[in-house]
Amino acid sequence: MIRRNPRGDWPTVAETAFIDPTAIICGLVIVEEDVFIGPYAVIRADETDDNGDLQPISIGRGTNIQDGVVIHSKSGEAVTIGSRTSIAHRSIIHGPCTIGDDVFVGFNSVVFNCTIGDGAPIRHNSVVEGCHLPAGFHVPSTTTVHSDSDLAGIPQVTIDVTAFSEHVARTNVGHAHNYRKLRNDF
Repeated sequence: MIRRNPRGDWPTVAETAFIDPTAIICGLVIVEEDVFIGPYAVIRADETDDNGDLQPISIGRGTNIQDGVVIHSKSGEAVTIGSRTSIAHRSIIHGPCTIGDDVFVGFNSVVFNCTIGDGAPIRHNSVVEGCHLPAGFHVPSTTTVHSDSDLAGIPQVTIDVTAFSEHVARTNVGHAHNYRKLRNDF
């Protein structure tokens, strides 16, 4: 469902994006080309700052937002998600937040008030908040990061552990195109 927020902002959705009919996209949301937004995702840009201003939630080209993901922001602050990024099932992205290109956020993870560099996988059931995660930095499953100083204590994973994240991203790239072809079946 595409709907406006109380301020009157409507989402902007590229023609080549696919949004599942059960998803809710509300307010100042920008969805770029070839984005896939799965069932029961909620992306809501409706909370303003004290002056009534609101920054957008932006989702970059070729990104996939999977089933049950929630994206929101406090006090009208921006959420920017780069291109070719995967936000896996039931994750929460809460702004202010910037997520780079080619990032993987694993199942049930929470990302809040931080910047995630390009190509940084955050594995399943992790919490990343209040920090700047460098490009390519791997966050192992069930890890909690509350500040930049926590990063020094996180052991880096080997490249074979990241194969799953890369497979999920590759698999989901075609979803927007394939589901658009089925649009009349819904």
